[in-house]
Amino acid sequence: MQTRFNFYPPCSRPDLVHGVKPHTDRSGITILLQDKEVEGLQIVVDGNWYRVPVIPHALVVNLGDQMQIMSNGIYKSPMHRVVTNTEKLRISVASFIEPDPDNEIGPVEHLIDEQRPRLYRNVKNYGIINYECYQKGLVVLETVQV
Repeated sequence: MQTRFNFYPPCSRPDLVHGVKPHTDRSGITILLQDKEVEGLQIVVDGNWYRVPVIPHALVVNLGDQMQIMSNGIYKSPMHRVVTNTEKLRISVASFIEPDPDNEIGPVEHLIDEQRPRLYRNVKNYGIINYECYQKGLVVLETVQV
């Protein structure tokens, strides 16, 4: 488990600057405590960006790439981003739960059959694969598909 404290200062040009560019989380599960006053998290659905409303003191639970791989695509890792705000700073806390990097992950065998063939290959060190793809602007899940 890893925890990250995120600080997004006010930005005079939020139309040009993202707090975090579009991505999916590499983790199995991400738990996010959003700023209780300032929105910033958005998800994409059918090519359109939607804001995730702030519910004070609530946690946002997000399934990440490794959960999508292990569920053989049954559960999805949503594409999301963080936008900046012109007037207020924003702080959030994210905790990431993921397997040890040396553990091999892949679809659970019971979730593979003729109706749902294997969608992803088994991988180790998914964090490194994710980092390299993120730097190149690639969608990491597409690189581990069968």
